Amino acid sequence: MAMREGARPGSARPGSQPGRLEETMRRRLGRECVYVPSCRYGLYVALRHWCPPGGKVLMSPVNDDVVLFVVLAAGLRPVQAPVNPLDATLDIDAVPGEVWGSLSAVLTTNLYGNPDPAPGLRRRCDALGIPLLEDAAHAIGSDIGGRPVGAWGDASVFSLSKHVGAQAGGILSVADPGLREALATSCEDLLLPRRAASEAVYAVRPYAEAAVRALRLRRAARAAVRLLGLMEREEIRMPLRPRELARAGAEAPDLGAYDPWVRVDMHDYRLRSGPLRLARIGRGLDRLDEVLAACRAGTELLLSTPWAPPAGAGRRAGHPDRAQPLFRVPLLVADRDAAVAALARRGIVVGYLYDPPLDDYAGADFTDVSPVPEGARWFARHALPVDPLRARAVADVLEECGARPAGPPWGRGPSRG
Repeated sequence: MAMREGARPGSARPGSQPGRLEETMRRRLGRECVYVPSCRYGLYVALRHWCPPGGKVLMSPVNDDVVLFVVLAAGLRPVQAPVNPLDATLDIDAVPGEVWGSLSAVLTTNLYGNPDPAPGLRRRCDALGIPLLEDAAHAIGSDIGGRPVGAWGDASVFSLSKHVGAQAGGILSVADPGLREALATSCEDLLLPRRAASEAVYAVRPYAEAAVRALRLRRAARAAVRLLGLMEREEIRMPLRPRELARAGAEAPDLGAYDPWVRVDMHDYRLRSGPLRLARIGRGLDRLDEVLAACRAGTELLLSTPWAPPAGAGRRAGHPDRAQPLFRVPLLVADRDAAVAALARRGIVVGYLYDPPLDDYAGADFTDVSPVPEGARWFARHALPVDPLRARAVADVLEECGARPAGPPWGRGPSRG
């Protein structure tokens, strides 16, 4: 075990707000859960618990750059896996045998809610005697092999900022209930104190964002943020800053050393949650099934359009007639940037783009590059991740602007024009 096991109990008090959130997710997953202030924080705790410093972790190169920095902060070496170019799920069979033999863990991504092949990965990890860790940030309602995503790994982490819509909070779940207290204690030990200013900003943020949308002030708001020096991403990927990153590596494992990268887009990722935040998360969880139903309906609509991936992607394994409730539906378009611009003109903002893949972004100094990088590059260049809750509007805009479906990657799959 990489992290120490604390002596004091780490459980949330029965009936407390964190305790109610944990119980809600425990019922959904059938396993013990620990509330954490963010998914990235929970992932760091899991990596530190299961992986010895210096170990290698297989992961997807089509992923948020924050995840790469969390792996580095845990003192681990990211290993980029080949992926299916049609949905960016991990391609188990394309991983060389020598790579499997070098690993300390496998980390799934379940990108946009499309499940990685967890049953096969579970078998591989069991044969190798290494942990399977599931990043289920996008996949709180997805399933595979008759089980929820997040119920296959030794541990899994969920975001309560995505489908739940709370813009805060996460869940760390664990297969072995005997480890729950040790993990809860580790989470507690790394938390930073709650800040009144952070809670105040969190309280007013939804109203400020609603006002920006209503008054069509997105460009003005973005310009103001840039003028104040608060813009952390000018491009899809944050600045790598390789010299500073190399210096941080000398201190790993250390979350604080990597804080300038891990905190991007969420500066309160390791702050203790206040009652307002916890109450809002609870209300979002209460409405989760309604949101998932709406996401499933929107996903079905988008999967029927000309830009949808080939049949199978985005659908439930074993149930091809029913869609997953995807967080974002990755349509495949020939000119993704033109489609993004057309949607922006109609007030539809496209986020959660992960281009270029992490090995092209970080380079061999900070990650083991994929042995078959073409699939990730093709997907990252053509994927247009759109909100299924805006499915009809998105389809209308793409039709009006004449967006063309992407052709098949290197001859794989049926011709799509």
